[in-house]
Amino acid sequence: MSLQPAPASRVFMELVPWADRGRENHPISAAEAQPIGRRPHVAQVQPGAREVHVSGAAEVSASPDRALVTVRVSSTKELSAEAKKSVCRRLDYITQSLQQQGFQAENVTVTKDIRRVENAYHMEAEVCITFTEFGKMQSICNFLVEKLDSSVVISPPEFYHTPGSVENLRRQACLVAVENAWRKAQEVCDLIGQTLGKPLLIKEEETKDWEGQTDDHQLSRLPGSLTVQQKIKNATIHAASKVFITFEVKGKEKKKKHL
Repeated sequence: MSLQPAPASRVFMELVPWADRGRENHPISAAEAQPIGRRPHVAQVQPGAREVHVSGAAEVSASPDRALVTVRVSSTKELSAEAKKSVCRRLDYITQSLQQQGFQAENVTVTKDIRRVENAYHMEAEVCITFTEFGKMQSICNFLVEKLDSSVVISPPEFYHTPGSVENLRRQACLVAVENAWRKAQEVCDLIGQTLGKPLLIKEEETKDWEGQTDDHQLSRLPGSLTVQQKIKNATIHAASKVFITFEVKGKEKKKKHL
């Protein structure tokens, strides 16, 4: 999903003479809390309602935190026992190498299959390894390529995110957008000598998420020739959020003189 360029953030403020100081801590009506331009025509701003309206935007990203590598071992022999022996010998070497690297059993899955091919037996074993450290993944894959023969095929890594990563990133983008809007409102009030009050309305107006770099056409055209870093970049997820917030505005409190 492509993200359209977000319009420039707008800051606009509405200050009305503070005719009734008793309204400072008095909740305003729902109609008064609506953004300017969206309020019903009959809901006129009451004297004393002082607000600052700001919009905030944020974009966050997260690289993939998992990688799946599949190692396939095969052998074709006239006798089934010989095919099994050939595959299991190399399979044991792979699993022992993983154990020496501290891999837990839940991160390694092994499947075996044997079938007849004409007058011979063909056996295949598949080892699926889930990595959380990409540096270790590259080291182990390079090691296995050097130590095992051509009958062992190591697939390119498939990068992905753990379940819930996209939703967590959406929430993070929203929170950062709210923080940006709050900082903007705080700076506006400081500039004009006012005090920022409590939020009266917080609305998320837009949210988007996508995977990879939408403007990098080369990555999408050549998926089989990507480097590890390019694959990580292509699997990176992004989330954007835009919020609109209305804050209460208070006057600067005068310091009392102590006799």
